[in-house]
Amino acid sequence: MKLTDERQRKLESTSAIVAEDDLDDPPMSVVIDAALENLIEHEQNLDDTRGELPPETIQRFNTSVVGLRYRTSIESRYR
Repeated sequence: MKLTDERQRKLESTSAIVAEDDLDDPPMSVVIDAALENLIEHEQNLDDTRGELPPETIQRFNTSVVGLRYRTSIESRYR
């Protein structure tokens, strides 16, 4: 996996979130596992709350990666 500057910055930010304290330097595998688990859980949380909260509230928790979108459509009653 090529580490671009942007990817390295994201990994460092994620590592800081996963670290237990300022002196902790978690292994990259732990950082990646935590990020993947968070993504999976976030999607499941959005899906679980679909029937409990209004769409406008749920969409406040959308991210650039996972989000809930509603589409409206117009249906003809004559066909």
